[in-house]
Amino acid sequence: MYVGTLSFDLLLGDVHSLKEKRSLVRPIVAELQRKYAVSAAETGNQNLHRRAEIGLAVVSGDTGHLTDVLDRCERLVAGRPEVELLSVRRRLHSDED
Repeated sequence: MYVGTLSFDLLLGDVHSLKEKRSLVRPIVAELQRKYAVSAAETGNQNLHRRAEIGLAVVSGDTGHLTDVLDRCERLVAGRPEVELLSVRRRLHSDED
């Protein structure tokens, strides 16, 4: 069994309230969950208007499939025009760790 995680550090565009921030972050999280069947959530910077952290996790029996899903998720977030992707942290874990 393998577990892959991604943590995205995002800079949001013209956002002036937490409500506006949620209106940008929620659709990204929902699309990741819907398209790739990953567990995803806003995991940090909840009180900052223009910054967001989104974390996701995937479980798979095959490292190739795991890497493919993580790559697709990263491309999806990087391709969103309303956010700037500042950094991505990727971790792969096996049950032998």
